[in-house]
Order: sequence, then structure tokens, then C-alpha cells
Amino acid sequence: MNQPNFERMKKILLRQGEPDRVPFYEHFCDIEIMEAITGIPMSRIDTGTLEGKRAYFKALIKFYVDMGYDYVPLEIPLNFPRDNVLLGDDTAVLPHYKRSWQNENRGVIEKREDFEKYPWPGMKECAPFTDFEIMAELLPEGMKIIGGIAGGILEQVMWLMGYVPLSMAIYDDPQLVEDMFNKTGAYRIYADEIIAKMPGMGAMRMGDDMGYKTATMFSPEFFRKYVFPWQKKSVEIAHRQGLPFILHSCGNLKAIMDDLIDYVGIDAKHSYEDAILPVIEAKKIYGNRITILGGVDVDFLSRRSEDEVRRYVRNILEKCAPGGGYALGSGNTVTNYVPVKNYLAMLDEGRKFKYALQM
Repeated sequence: MNQPNFERMKKILLRQGEPDRVPFYEHFCDIEIMEAITGIPMSRIDTGTLEGKRAYFKALIKFYVDMGYDYVPLEIPLNFPRDNVLLGDDTAVLPHYKRSWQNENRGVIEKREDFEKYPWPGMKECAPFTDFEIMAELLPEGMKIIGGIAGGILEQVMWLMGYVPLSMAIYDDPQLVEDMFNKTGAYRIYADEIIAKMPGMGAMRMGDDMGYKTATMFSPEFFRKYVFPWQKKSVEIAHRQGLPFILHSCGNLKAIMDDLIDYVGIDAKHSYEDAILPVIEAKKIYGNRITILGGVDVDFLSRRSEDEVRRYVRNILEKCAPGGGYALGSGNTVTNYVPVKNYLAMLDEGRKFKYALQM
């Protein structure tokens, strides 16, 4: 059984050299993957009760401990009701009941009238903060929580407005756009201040997808005006509590990476895919400034044989792990269409890897 040691992960996040072994990092693993490995029917647990939530968190911790992680991921949602979500059948081997995604053509807030009528929650009721307290009580010795609020600064606004209405509002009603970022950003900062002081926290993180395959979703100027100042506040909250800050963001962020590192102040970056920026290249370009996390391309992990995955992972470890500042994991998340054997092979290669001074 793995004995968690968050100091191992912290050493990597702060780029303080090589730990005793390469740590593992995932944004999360789909529940179907966890069920297949643990045999625990987690999706059937009623988390609406305290007893059920504790049972679910125990199963979550067991999975991450057994797999060799030094932390458990935990994100809680902001209580922003919305119905602009699309559902469809899932064709994965281990399928979700339904696969859901954002309706980018419609928002629950598209104009000033919608903003004024929206049922914004009270600050104290904006998120289920007690989840962190419950999780902290269940953590084994040496294990910490990495997490925060689900959905980043840009994502909260895009989820409420929809990408297309938001894009139009930038020109039609820029004051509404500014008000949306100020409103949702204030909730985020309030929540981060609480979460950062919760027991068991090892690092804060934010998932805020900002790019497509070829470029950022909006211009760099847009991010500098609306997004980065709020992200910077979140980073500063984490740092005041002595917590490293991880950014998870998909897409091509080349045009804004210097802003994220030098202005926002992130300590680590997660989410890489070979079609945009292979993780080996990312380590070469940014590894002397931030920690690089994951990078085992999800498409490769999903489609290739176990032997191919092993060779691919060994190459990443040989190029990215020396000197520290790298943790092994997928390029995004361990989705329910990733073959379990390939996921386990990735972790197995990580356990086998030895730093040069340990050989």
C-alpha cells in the first residue's frame, strides 16, 4: 500500500529539486475508471447525506492512495443555477449515464435584464465549503488536498453567458461583460479565501480553459483586462497561506504564457496535448520558470497498445523528470474511454523510474 507523502509533491510544485520518486498528478479521474479499479460502486452512493458524502470521500481517498498519489483532488461548485447544458448518449466502454457539455450558443445571462433578474446566491451560501472539512477529517497521514472552486474566472462567465453571447456582448455591451467578471470574480475570491484556510490543504488550483487548438479563445488584451487580474487575486490568496497554485487550462496558450507566469504568478501548469504543445517541449520552454504537470497525451493513452504507452511514458520521464519540476499524469484527465490497462501501465512506468542519483 502506498504511504502518501505530500512533501514529495510540494517539492516538485516549488521546483526544489528531485524527490525520492516521481510524484503523480491528475486533474481528476472519471468515476467509471475509479469504479473499475476499486470495485466500489461510487456512482450509486447518495452524496446528499453526510453519511453518503463520507462514504464517497472514503472511496475517493482509497483510490488515490492505492494508485500512489500524495493528494486527493477536491473541487466544489459555485451555486450558479443554469440550464444551458446539452446531454447526449455516451459511447465509451465504461460510459457515463449521459455525457454533458456546455451550450455555447445560449446563456442564462445574455443581456442586462438577465443579469439583474438572475438569482445570485448570498456570499455565505455560494458553495458547499464543509466538503473540505469532511475530506480533511478522512485524510490518512501524509496526504493533502489539492483543489478549489470548480470552474475558473473565464469559465464561470462563459458557462453563464455562453461563448457566442459573450463574444457578441464584448462589442454590444462591454459594461455587461465587465460586470459579469466583477460579479462572478467576487464570489470566487470570497470562496478562495475560505478554502485556502481549510485544514488539509496542500495546494490550490484553478481549472480555466482559455484556448483552442490553434490560439486563445479571445485576444490577449481581453484576458489582460478581464481575466488575469482576478486569477492573480486567487494566486495571491494561495501564496499568503503558503500554498502553491496550479493552473489547469486546455488549448494553445502561447500568446499568454508569459502573462500567466510573470503577472498572474502560477507555480505550475497542467493540461498538454501533443497536437498543440507536447509536454517534452513544454518542459524545455517553461520548465525553468514553472512546474510542468502530466502531459501523457489522452488521445495516445486512449488509442495505443499497452507496450506503446509504456515506451511513450518512459520517454517523457527521461526527458521531463530529471532535475525535478515534473509530475507524471495524463495530459488532461483520465477519461472513461481510456483503457484501464493503459492508465495502470502509465503509473507502473512512473513507479519504475529512477532519478540518476538513485540508480
